[in-house]
Amino acid sequence: MKIVPDTSVIVDGRITKIVQDKKFSGCEVIIPEAVIAELENQANKGRETGFNGLDELKNLQKFNSQGKISLIYVGRRPTLDEISLARGGEIDAMIRDTAGDHDAVLVTSDKVQKEVAEAQGLEAIYLKQEMVAYKDLEIGKYFDDNTMSIHLKENVVPLAKKGTPGNIKLVKIGKKPLKRNEVDRMTREIVERSKSDFKSFVEIEMEGATVIQFREYRISIAKPPFSDGVEITVVRPVARVSLEDYKLPEKLLERLRDTAKGVLIAGPPGAGKTTFAQAAADFYSKDLGAIVKTMESPRDLQVGGEITQYAPLEKDMGKTANILLLVRPDYTIYDELRKTKDFRIFADMRLAGVGMIGVVHATKPIDAIQRIIGRVELGMIPSIIDTTIFINDGVVAAVYDVSLTVKVPTGMLEADLSRPVIEIRDFLNGDLKHEIYTYGEQTIVMEVAETKFKKTPIQKIVEREITQEVKRRIPRSATVDVDMKSDKRATVWIDEKNIPKLIGKRGKTIDDVEKKLGINIGVESLQSRTAKKKSQKQPHFKEKQTPTPDESTVVDVEITGNYVVINFDKKSVGTPFDIMVDDDYLFTATVGKKGNIKIKRDIELAKIIIDALKKNRPIQAMVRKE
Repeated sequence: MKIVPDTSVIVDGRITKIVQDKKFSGCEVIIPEAVIAELENQANKGRETGFNGLDELKNLQKFNSQGKISLIYVGRRPTLDEISLARGGEIDAMIRDTAGDHDAVLVTSDKVQKEVAEAQGLEAIYLKQEMVAYKDLEIGKYFDDNTMSIHLKENVVPLAKKGTPGNIKLVKIGKKPLKRNEVDRMTREIVERSKSDFKSFVEIEMEGATVIQFREYRISIAKPPFSDGVEITVVRPVARVSLEDYKLPEKLLERLRDTAKGVLIAGPPGAGKTTFAQAAADFYSKDLGAIVKTMESPRDLQVGGEITQYAPLEKDMGKTANILLLVRPDYTIYDELRKTKDFRIFADMRLAGVGMIGVVHATKPIDAIQRIIGRVELGMIPSIIDTTIFINDGVVAAVYDVSLTVKVPTGMLEADLSRPVIEIRDFLNGDLKHEIYTYGEQTIVMEVAETKFKKTPIQKIVEREITQEVKRRIPRSATVDVDMKSDKRATVWIDEKNIPKLIGKRGKTIDDVEKKLGINIGVESLQSRTAKKKSQKQPHFKEKQTPTPDESTVVDVEITGNYVVINFDKKSVGTPFDIMVDDDYLFTATVGKKGNIKIKRDIELAKIIIDALKKNRPIQAMVRKE
């Protein structure tokens, strides 16, 4: 039998397996000079595929010398123009011509090559891509369940990063430095296997650099002259998480669910940005039922099968964006934004109405927004980005709200200096953090320092009015301290035992005071303020006190996801408690093994507790008496 292998089966290393099969025993292997020229060209450019192919030809030469096959080289070398047109099919056409001239069977793993050969009346064998297990690769021996990445380099002891975001350690995973031939062997195996696995892609192949997405593993290979030695870096996700695992405030979840359409996920390298982006993609796709796509180079987000991952189309992410604008997804994850073109593509898609989530490197929360300044028109930034989420050590460290207003920038006094100002506020508490505006020809990014609230004479008069109204409803001798927070909001500090009297049943008394004065009033105890001041002076961690059967205590309540959670200490596990608002009994429940009582948000009891929290009314607990 005569066979003509094309470049594809030589590069993926399967032709040596074929000729050892009984069916092909003693066959004549005809190698076109066009194949040699193409492999030589790739090797000269430092590409691993070229070196792999040449190694395969050397293996065939060994079989020839052992008499197992007959190996001949035929045909002419292609011209430089023909080699440059290899992607257009010039080299493939020369290989088919060789098979036809020698009445041989063409062997290929290129489906198009097989179809064209059969259309020309040639006999062709098509080798389908194989499923390859990662553990079969030699580098698989360096991985365990806690390994995030491995770093292999010639003349260096193998290293690995182990742990989880926020708790990562670089450790040695070998006893002696790797030799050049060992690293070379592993690099060629990786490239060879990636060519024969249909879930793997060679994302980048340049002189001295190759990037491969092998299943969920991103593999970067560097060689001289690009690097000072042969190096392999393999990165993989340690765990796949959901947004629930981040225990985000309900306010932020509502923002992501309802209004956030231009989101930047920012953070330093290794902080967990990509992990959070994966969780966000699954949240939009599964929880909201939205159509989600990704734009990645290389593709390394580990998302569900219902989310399609797009690479740069013809090496141009702008062309990918054009296709996505026709597809019209609800949300697109852009991983990651680095160059000016990336930010402009992100802006174009966002302004076209697509919800966009971008991943960007930043060492501080404001840096993520600064990176887009100058790349798009300043006044358009709030229309492109409305939310910035800063990730550090695997947790959400800050969330910024981005909005546009017309005002006098902070620190300026004259009214005629009023101008459009981008306000960057802490999303959770509303504090103004930065202002961005133009001053002359310069763009100013100003950090707004926290300033102490200065009360006006009118506000001081209002404080006295509030004090008088409060004293009409509690004992006249009681201590009352009023602190105006703004023109519309004040906090009243009174003795803890008088709080239920001032609040009244279901908040009726305090509501009457608020309506009369036109001020929103929060009520807190003098004792808690004193304790807070002491703890600030002498910071320490104090275990929560467990309520005794004869007294109640104010408990810590938080809202997470779909639950209202009442927190106790671990000593209270298994103990039944009466839960009260302003001494009004609500219900009895037993503390669970995690030290808390959870109530679904959609029931009436939870709504009463949430309403009490909004009005600064204490939630109390008392040990249930038998």
